[in-house]
Amino acid sequence: MLLLVLLVVAVTLFFEGWTTHQVDAARTKPPCTRPIPRAADDGKPLLRFGPKGVTTAAMPPGTVALTFDGGPDPVWTPRLLDLLRRHQARATFFVYGKDAARHPKLLRRILYEGHEIGSYTYSGGDLGVASALRARLELSLTQTALAGAAGVNTRLLRLPHTTAADTLCGPQWPAAKRAAEQGYLVVASDYKDRKPWRGLVSQHSQTDLGYREAQDLLRDRRVQRFTTISGGLGRPSFVDAVPVADEVKGAGLIWSKKLGQAFLTVMVWTLTLAGTLGVLRMLLFTVFARLHVRRLHRYRPGAPRLREVRDPVTVLVPAYNEEAGIASTVYSLLASTHPHFQIIVIDDGSTDATADIAESIADADPRVTVIRQPNGGKPSALNTGLAHARYDIVVMVDADTIFEPEALARLVQPLAHPAVGAVSGNTKVGNRRSLMGKWQHLEYVLGFNLDRRMFEVLECMPTVPGAIGAFRRDALMGVGGVSDETLAEDTDLTMALWRAGWRVVYEQSAVAWTEVPGTLRQLWRQRYRWCYGTLQSMWKHRRAVVEVGPAGRFGRRVLLYVTLFQIVLPLCAPVVDMFALFGALFRDPVEAALVWFGFLSVQLVTAAYALRLDRERLRVLWVLPLQQFVYRQLMYLVVIHSVTTALLGTRLKWHSMKRAGTADPYLLEAPPDEARRSPQGSRP
Repeated sequence: MLLLVLLVVAVTLFFEGWTTHQVDAARTKPPCTRPIPRAADDGKPLLRFGPKGVTTAAMPPGTVALTFDGGPDPVWTPRLLDLLRRHQARATFFVYGKDAARHPKLLRRILYEGHEIGSYTYSGGDLGVASALRARLELSLTQTALAGAAGVNTRLLRLPHTTAADTLCGPQWPAAKRAAEQGYLVVASDYKDRKPWRGLVSQHSQTDLGYREAQDLLRDRRVQRFTTISGGLGRPSFVDAVPVADEVKGAGLIWSKKLGQAFLTVMVWTLTLAGTLGVLRMLLFTVFARLHVRRLHRYRPGAPRLREVRDPVTVLVPAYNEEAGIASTVYSLLASTHPHFQIIVIDDGSTDATADIAESIADADPRVTVIRQPNGGKPSALNTGLAHARYDIVVMVDADTIFEPEALARLVQPLAHPAVGAVSGNTKVGNRRSLMGKWQHLEYVLGFNLDRRMFEVLECMPTVPGAIGAFRRDALMGVGGVSDETLAEDTDLTMALWRAGWRVVYEQSAVAWTEVPGTLRQLWRQRYRWCYGTLQSMWKHRRAVVEVGPAGRFGRRVLLYVTLFQIVLPLCAPVVDMFALFGALFRDPVEAALVWFGFLSVQLVTAAYALRLDRERLRVLWVLPLQQFVYRQLMYLVVIHSVTTALLGTRLKWHSMKRAGTADPYLLEAPPDEARRSPQGSRP
């Protein structure tokens, strides 16, 4: 359904852009390379091509054929029509097909008041240098627009960028000849210095200047009559009624035009909204990250001096088919500098050797306990581990995560404050050698960790990640443990803690390395689950926005932020991309490029600052421009898919990810060959 909608929008915009804006032809007339044939170079403005060559004609003495180019224009066409009515004069209006489709009422008024219609092509393209396809469409689309707007067609044509007959030189002459073969009378104009009483085809624009020129000409008492082209030639009108089928076809063109204009309007407003939200998000990131850093490096008067937390900790490691990385995870936890802790590995019905590997480690170290249970999902495994926890501080860890030695000790320090119920650690990407890994590494640093710094300052942390998070055991029990009502159990749990009155904070110095998806398919499934689970959690805890105290503050701040920047902004992203492509093809490519590079520059500066805060190397920034062409589109399609699934009420199943055991930060520094040879589970 999404692809179908995007296809319809793309086709409509392409048609609107291609027919309204010049793509394969210049908008200005090129210099003449050769004059018009001598037979036509007699100064007469009306040219008809026949088997015996070209014949010319002019207005008889005392007759002026007023002609106006462009429009119908909603400002100047009514004024010109009023002027002509006051002087009881008639004129010929050479109109653009695109404007006739846009203003059909004005076109009908022109005909109703006795004036004549001529073609000025559809978009004003230069037929002399346009492609053959473009030239045909410029004429045929104009006729279709006239049929839809007023039920008529015309056999009068004025080529854009031409005045007198001798300006039909160079490539214009073959274009005029091809048009004449389709039955058109090609209309030029007389020279400006020709006396009106001698007979004149005048040419005016639908502007203030054209209005004043026509007004002065209508006051000339030596002119006997002001009439149309056909009236001056003394022959029937060149405007004819069309069959009903052509009217229907023209109506379709008009509706397509309206639809294209509507899409363009929506795109402009959406682009404005997305641009504003995008820049605002980057500014919020930078400002609040700076405030967070200042808090870390400056003691605030009135802030409590907290004791060091050295209480024993229970670490829960839920695992399902994690044989590739379970050993590295457990060994990294055993190497922690925290003085006293218990590790519980909950094997959730694995079909591989996960439990066997964990039990082999438990046999050698009494701090490790392994619990086997039938497969029940991650929340069930965590609740099982929680029931076996011996200590009041509980740390939850994904089975693909590698802890730095100091991470566990640093993670639990904020729990010294009695109001803090949970702590989020700093998650980094371990398998970042590939392009996919580098993209996710930037996302973690630029998005997730900057988000958490901002949420820390605003006191509205929405998610303690499953990879590294510390909790008070009594806080977990107070909210009923880990719920399985959503697919984002970590977000659901964090929101429940806020609503129960607990604070949730961020400890950036507690670093854990996680394994991210290595293929687009795995990444889609993971982010689809995350996004869908976040939507479920927001809906479940929506009443937080009307509550009081910490719960209400959290609800009003974070739910608004997530709605604007993680739902609305990604939903606008396809429009931004389509408009950027539209601008590059049909508008000003330089302007489109400047806007694109402007947004990219803001992202680069913010990403550089985020990398610096996380003490990461800046050389990874080279992948950020590439991220705009594949990764970004994948992320906003995930959001669209998730929102559509939620609106349709579809129940999404849990998606597991195949692990490769590549989260160990040792692999980042090792040469590729050595990294491949490095045995998993060899950490001390």
